Amino acid sequence: MITSRPRRRRVWEIMEIAEAGDKTSRLFDLALFILIALNILAIILESVGEFYANYHVLFDGFDAFSVTVFSIEYLLRLWSCVEDDRYRKMTPLGARMAYARSPIALVDFAAIAPFFIQFLFPGIDLRFLRVLRMLRVLKLTRYSQAVSLLLRVLYQERKSFGASFFILMVVLIIASCGIYLFEHDNQPEKFGSIPAAMWWAVATLTTVGYGDVTPISPAGKVFGAIVTIVGVGMVALPSGILASSFTEILRRKQKDYKLEVKSALEDGIITQDEMTMLDRLRRQMGFSREEAKELVAQTERELQINKRYEIDWEKRIVHDIEKDVERDLEEVLEHEIEEVIGQEIDKDIKKAIASHSPAFCPHCGGKL
Repeated sequence: MITSRPRRRRVWEIMEIAEAGDKTSRLFDLALFILIALNILAIILESVGEFYANYHVLFDGFDAFSVTVFSIEYLLRLWSCVEDDRYRKMTPLGARMAYARSPIALVDFAAIAPFFIQFLFPGIDLRFLRVLRMLRVLKLTRYSQAVSLLLRVLYQERKSFGASFFILMVVLIIASCGIYLFEHDNQPEKFGSIPAAMWWAVATLTTVGYGDVTPISPAGKVFGAIVTIVGVGMVALPSGILASSFTEILRRKQKDYKLEVKSALEDGIITQDEMTMLDRLRRQMGFSREEAKELVAQTERELQINKRYEIDWEKRIVHDIEKDVERDLEEVLEHEIEEVIGQEIDKDIKKAIASHSPAFCPHCGGKL
């Protein structure tokens, strides 16, 4: 067990997204990416009957080879997933069960499932299996930051999307009922029922407008124009949610990256280890090298501005303290001068009184 853990850890590192300088992992990612792309191309070409008839042996052999590779990949990921930091506190069995239920592991399983389904059920429709095999394209999500970001946006804004689609369904039903009311008598073959009218409502609300079904009555045309205008807003609603969420997530990523850069610049320089860490973070966040350089430059400028501001602020504080000290000294000196002057005045008054007052005998009290 002691000797297997480093090996298992290395397998997990190779199968994950390549770190900077890990040529083996980078080569594995590239080979797997090419294999997935070739699988998608092969599945598309298989749908051409004449092409598949002439090269079916090549297609079947390549599919068997791909399934073998994907199966080994899935088993190795399932074996080494206990080295993932997310599952470190779990038991090996619990970690593997948790990984097997993760979305990316389900995608890996779906990529190999059609082959075994065909093996277990030889009479199943090949067109159905071909569609299932197209799920292999989802394996590319592991290597695409854009797709990962899209899935993250959809998950974070699921409630907002749910609310917008609920409103869309309400408007769809209202539009279907309205056009059915206006066009049922004029075009019973096209608007014979509310479900039949829903096709027109969907095409109009999404501003597609195929033109195969159109209102002909004046009231139907007016109602159709209103639905079209409403449809523009309905299409813009989820688009706005998607765009704003993309912008917010990108802003958070930039902020997190700049915080790491700021931490690395605390001592004034970025060491080689810190550069490696920042490069790994850059690839995880999906930034290009140019974007990362710009963020580093922005952070450096912000630190310089903050430093100058802190120096100016310290000078201002010192200046204010010096002024306060001078003011206090002046007040103390004025107070002491006033006391000294007061004492001298008291002495002069006492002398003046003593010089003008008559003397008395201390025994009898008579004037001397």
